[in-house]
Amino acid sequence: MKLIRRIPPFFRNKYLLTLAGFVVWILFFDKNDLFTQMERNRNLREIEKSKEYYTKKIEESKKFSEDIQSNAAAIEKFAREKYLMKRENEDLFLVQKTGKQ
Repeated sequence: MKLIRRIPPFFRNKYLLTLAGFVVWILFFDKNDLFTQMERNRNLREIEKSKEYYTKKIEESKKFSEDIQSNAAAIEKFAREKYLMKRENEDLFLVQKTGKQ
């Protein structure tokens, strides 16, 4: 009994004890605890970054597709770079970089 009387009355308040227990439960033991929420926020930021990246890539692809469909010079450039095509009476030289220089 002496031990209980040594605790200040503020900490013996049943409402404060209930609130403290609730806060501890929410922070550490609930399925949506603090650490889980931080992990989810980190994952959300990564997904948003990848969304921006892929949105940019889609826009570039759309622009390229429109350019290929309407511009003959773009078609020729694409064929030369991608498929190594050449014109008549033209020689094609491929230069490869080596790791040692």
